[in-house]
Amino acid sequence: MKGIIFEIRRFTVHDGPGIRTTVFMKGCPLSCWWCHNPEGQNPQPEPWTRLEKLKGRVFEKQMVIGQEWTTTDLMTELLKDRVFYEESDGGVTFSGGEPLMQPAFLKEMLALCRQHGIHTAVDTSGFAPREILMEIAAISDLFLYDLKVFDEALHVKYTGVSNRIIFENLHLLLDAGKPVWLRHPVIPGINDSEDEKEKLKHLLSQIAGPIAALHLLPYHSIARNKYRKSGKTNRLESLNDLAESDLYPMVKELEETGVKVVIGG
Repeated sequence: MKGIIFEIRRFTVHDGPGIRTTVFMKGCPLSCWWCHNPEGQNPQPEPWTRLEKLKGRVFEKQMVIGQEWTTTDLMTELLKDRVFYEESDGGVTFSGGEPLMQPAFLKEMLALCRQHGIHTAVDTSGFAPREILMEIAAISDLFLYDLKVFDEALHVKYTGVSNRIIFENLHLLLDAGKPVWLRHPVIPGINDSEDEKEKLKHLLSQIAGPIAALHLLPYHSIARNKYRKSGKTNRLESLNDLAESDLYPMVKELEETGVKVVIGG
């Protein structure tokens, strides 16, 4: 079995519990305006230009984003850090892009991790057929579930897709008793209105019991250079970063629902 990976990041601490290795799988059905991994949207390998400096001069280096991996080779790579997973109660997180776009590869990798006793997490937008989601849920230990925009029309505008199936799939996971961490990027001028906050608060009040935590992710512009290198349009080029302190009032308000709310991760 083969899949297309565009990055393997070791020693991550914001993609689930403990020390983890995060595997970034290529392909995503969404096109979020604030996407911090635009190189992960196209499901196929693609050319990329990287600027490098040598002796005071700047050169353009051509490279390909996205490499084909077999499940055997990837598992061998992941096992190199097994001691760190065991010592920290960590594991492996499959992210993207959208990992559910490569369901057969993902399913086999999750099964291999389980055979080796390695904790797994799937970082997903939830935009996938319910059959695929529940097949993956059967062999994944944790979901990091991204909720981006609550108003459906705005969700279509800023991500390119409806959010109906996303909310339906979230309730499917919770009804099945699957561990879920909610993640919500906060983007100034897009999903930080009072209406959006009220809709988030209403959802949390409905599902407070099964949810382990809500992680608020303040907008950052770290991906600006990725857009410039790739030639992709960055619609939020001039948007300033949010500081953690900007979200303190929101945290206090959302905690009234009984859900643990943290900033980051």
